[in-house]
Amino acid sequence: MSNHAFRALHAGLALLAVAFGAHAQTAVPATPAEWRQAAIQDIEEGARITRDNHPGMFDPANPAFAGNLDKARQEGLALAAKVDGPGAYTAALLRFNAAIGDGHAGMNPGLGAELAPAPRWPGFVVVWRETGLFIHASEPGGPAAGSQVLGCDGKPVKKLLEDNVFAFDGRIGEPGRWWSRTRNLFVDSGNPFIQLPRRCEFALNGKTYARDIAWKPWDEQTRRWRTAAYNGQTLEAGLSEPRKGLYWIAMPSYQPDEKERETYRAINKEISGKRQRFLDADAVVIDLRQNQGGSSFWSRDLAVALWGEGRVKRRMDARSARTEVWWRASPGNVEHVTHLVEELTREKQADAVEWARRNSAGMQAALARGDKFYVEKDGDMAAVAKYPAADLPTDPPPFTRPVYVIVPGQCASACLDALDVFTQFPNTVLIGAPSSADSTYMEVRTQKLHSGLASAIIPNKVYVNRARANGQVYLPAIYVNDLDWSVATFLRVVERDLARKAVGK
Repeated sequence: MSNHAFRALHAGLALLAVAFGAHAQTAVPATPAEWRQAAIQDIEEGARITRDNHPGMFDPANPAFAGNLDKARQEGLALAAKVDGPGAYTAALLRFNAAIGDGHAGMNPGLGAELAPAPRWPGFVVVWRETGLFIHASEPGGPAAGSQVLGCDGKPVKKLLEDNVFAFDGRIGEPGRWWSRTRNLFVDSGNPFIQLPRRCEFALNGKTYARDIAWKPWDEQTRRWRTAAYNGQTLEAGLSEPRKGLYWIAMPSYQPDEKERETYRAINKEISGKRQRFLDADAVVIDLRQNQGGSSFWSRDLAVALWGEGRVKRRMDARSARTEVWWRASPGNVEHVTHLVEELTREKQADAVEWARRNSAGMQAALARGDKFYVEKDGDMAAVAKYPAADLPTDPPPFTRPVYVIVPGQCASACLDALDVFTQFPNTVLIGAPSSADSTYMEVRTQKLHSGLASAIIPNKVYVNRARANGQVYLPAIYVNDLDWSVATFLRVVERDLARKAVGK
């Protein structure tokens, strides 16, 4: 197995919440002045930790990174000077993140429910679809479910989203972010730097109407509706057969717990051991709803089970033949990768343990030399097949049945790596929403700040000449604009497309 197979072990796996260099939490701010000082100190510290460890600081392909970091520091400090409590504190840090404009850089505020302002909502939840923002569910007397949100207080809805959501949640140019983040327009999280909607206009069945917006505390209904609106009805990890000949593989996380890891291994064993069933299937559905990344070993192993190890390896090696991985050799990053050896050993991922051990040694040597990076290289890339899609006699029988991959809007990191490998095969059809995007900075760790109120986000490596460009997204072949993202909805989408394919034969 080439090193490229291991390069995909990145952001989510590192979010094992190991906070290197953590410090004891100081006293929780008790006055507006203390919250203001905490915001200023944390933005300064977060910027410093980023400068000292982030590979973007020395990335020749991204000369703007250092300037963006400085801009983020200035914008964050401008709001920090106005902070008077926990809501404003969080907003200042989020502006810092948004200004950097990279999903793998910035800070994670972590105030917890005991410190953060209690969230409020207006009695309804919204979802984004191709044509706009819609009411997903609403209490009696509120805007009707299915209504489109046109705007509020004289602002069109896209301007509202720009000012109230993306100014603090960033990356407005990624279509998947619209599907996953715009639901927060109607959440009051205590941000004093925005104007909450007070009266909004809606449209339903060709008619427009207006409603005053009354904000109230979240309740259990809020949480249920927001979960349902976000990913629809999600399934536990597993393999099922909704009807004979149609197999459904639910992979809601690539950062699986032990039970999910055993489930994924059992799925691969089932596919490999009873391969003819899948060769004869009407279709396979790979359900990535709820998936927000982790380790891409899991998607690669599933691809191997379906298409065959040789086919997967040749395609992915050819795809990444020019790719290099540059590991930022800072003390904190070296400690993180060294710790991964222990984590992967506990998870019984033998190949990954060797990968982590090798890169840890390379980073330590680079650090000792004073080099900014350790460059991970493959020794077998000269042997990349000239025609990677051509079958070889050693390959198993080809798997050509339709594979439908359900993509949620928040799909990023290892979830995107899954799409990288699945889409190497022409029988793969993406359905659902546009994905989010990755930067080229991966293998993320978090580092607690002195205050204990937030953590810095630090990727350890940068992909150079990666086949998927910085900020590139996947668009679905079939958009699923139904407001209800239930299993039944996706079954209808799949069955409809299968019927279309049958007619086209």
